Amino acid sequence: FIYQDKILRIYILHLHNIDMTKLMFKNLFVNRLDSVESVLPYEYTAFDFCSEKKMKRPSENLGQVLFGERIEPSPYKFEFKKPAMCQKVCTQTYDTNSPPDKAKLDFLKKGMLLNYQHHWIVDNMPVTWCYDVEDGQKFCNPGFPIGCYVTEAGRPKDACVVNSNFNEKDAFYIFNHVDITIHYHIVEHEQLGARLVAAKIEPKSYENPNDSPDCTGGPKFLKKKQTGVFNIPYTYSINFVEDKNIRWASRWDYILESMPHTNIQWFSIMNSLVIVLFLSGMVAMIMLRTLHKDIARYNQMDSVEDAQEEFGWKLVHGDVFRPPRKGMLLSVFLGSGTQIFIMTFVTLFFACLGFLSPANRGALMTCAVVLWVLLGTPAGYVAARLYKSFGGEKWKTNVLLTAFLCPGVVFADFFVMNLILWGEGSSAAIPFGTLVAILALWFCISVPLTFIGAYFGFKKTGIEHPVRTNQIPRQVPEQSFYTKPFPGIIMGGILPFGCIFIQLFFILNSIWSHQMYYMFGFLFLVFIILVITCSEATILLCYFHLCAEDYHWQWRSFLTSGFTAVYFLVYAHHPVLWIHHDHGSHLFLIHWFNRLLCLFLVCYQDLQCG
Repeated sequence: FIYQDKILRIYILHLHNIDMTKLMFKNLFVNRLDSVESVLPYEYTAFDFCSEKKMKRPSENLGQVLFGERIEPSPYKFEFKKPAMCQKVCTQTYDTNSPPDKAKLDFLKKGMLLNYQHHWIVDNMPVTWCYDVEDGQKFCNPGFPIGCYVTEAGRPKDACVVNSNFNEKDAFYIFNHVDITIHYHIVEHEQLGARLVAAKIEPKSYENPNDSPDCTGGPKFLKKKQTGVFNIPYTYSINFVEDKNIRWASRWDYILESMPHTNIQWFSIMNSLVIVLFLSGMVAMIMLRTLHKDIARYNQMDSVEDAQEEFGWKLVHGDVFRPPRKGMLLSVFLGSGTQIFIMTFVTLFFACLGFLSPANRGALMTCAVVLWVLLGTPAGYVAARLYKSFGGEKWKTNVLLTAFLCPGVVFADFFVMNLILWGEGSSAAIPFGTLVAILALWFCISVPLTFIGAYFGFKKTGIEHPVRTNQIPRQVPEQSFYTKPFPGIIMGGILPFGCIFIQLFFILNSIWSHQMYYMFGFLFLVFIILVITCSEATILLCYFHLCAEDYHWQWRSFLTSGFTAVYFLVYAHHPVLWIHHDHGSHLFLIHWFNRLLCLFLVCYQDLQCG
């Protein structure tokens, strides 16, 4: 959880014998605001809060920009071990007779209605709002609401339930005051001073009737049909608490432990392992019993006449390696699948080792993008080698499709979503400069590497088949229902999806609830189980199809595991039900473009496993 530059900074301070307490905890940063009821995050300044205009915003890496993070300096200033009470930040004044002020106030009301959440950062630690939940447990949320709403019937929504004084009907209550508590740990036997181990916040609402805010009066509320001039004073208090029980290396634990999913995760692993053992047993039974029996019976035949009486899968041995239809497209898909498969494996492996932890913001996405760009060579090599084995001769078309088809579809989907987000003014919209940088990575690095891989793939001899292909294709007999292509493909995706659907729940819940996902060990294990399950399910169904004398196995084996992505698309549809009805059809399109992008990526991942 340590940034490399932070290690260097600590080392330099140690050399110069400087007390780090004089330098730490002065800057509090703010990030984007988001909501579980909306797909649109917004920048901090979009809600007209108090802002810091003198300091420059910190630089963000590629992963942070792609995830929509927009970190800015805040006007909340403090120094270590110097408590402050009810410090004024600013006062925002709105006149409902002024169209710009009315638009800002309406946008603030919309944010409170949709329960938009602040996300503040101190020393790279999220400022958390901790509150009691069921069974005496404490939940620490790395965010806190900007306000809440009480309906016309007097029913408090969201955070309004925490205070019984929030009882005004049809009113918005604004959290215009925060109590910040900094927990620190004194470093013993060193000259580094103190280290921050936790930052907690408690949002409050005060009317502040006096000219100078003193954090008194009842809660500050805004009527739904407010008229006239309306002032919102923003204040804060800060306190420092020494905590000897929390070490700096484990300072993230209190956030992660408030989300106890370990037991359910192990249930997911056991569920997946049972499916793997079942499929492994089926494959082993086929290999050790059926195939062994067939081969033994074939070897014991005494005459040529007996040998000619072949049956089952041996009848299609002269057609099984016949080039498939649309071999060009199949080879391109396999090449792109190889690229995504290696990227996923390496990214999850590094995440398991702790290099891509939540503390290293944007590292996961940055690593994935960089790996995808650098893995153009395996994609070009696999596509070219397979296409040459299929007897293809249009190598230029093959290379161009490998370099541009699948990435082009993903980028087109991504660009359309970005246009919608641009129109909505969301912080999730990627800046134009970043789009140019992504295109530069694609065209200047990935495409040339794909051409290099294709060159070596075409230069190498094609894959030699163990048997000769017949000149005249064998006629495929009438198939039963379960051996037909479409039913077999549908059934083949069920078992792999059964291995991952519980893990998918936690991933989608983390994404749509804007929580941190940190269980990369479980995810990597489930990924390995998914690869094994897809492979075994494909082997099993291919054997059944060959026994039915259907030798068109290439596309079928490719799509059998890939149909898992369709189940993933259906399963991922449930978050759209959370979207507020006022969002309109354009945000519904964002959701579906997002789902289609996930479908495309997961499909190629599963296809490559198959």
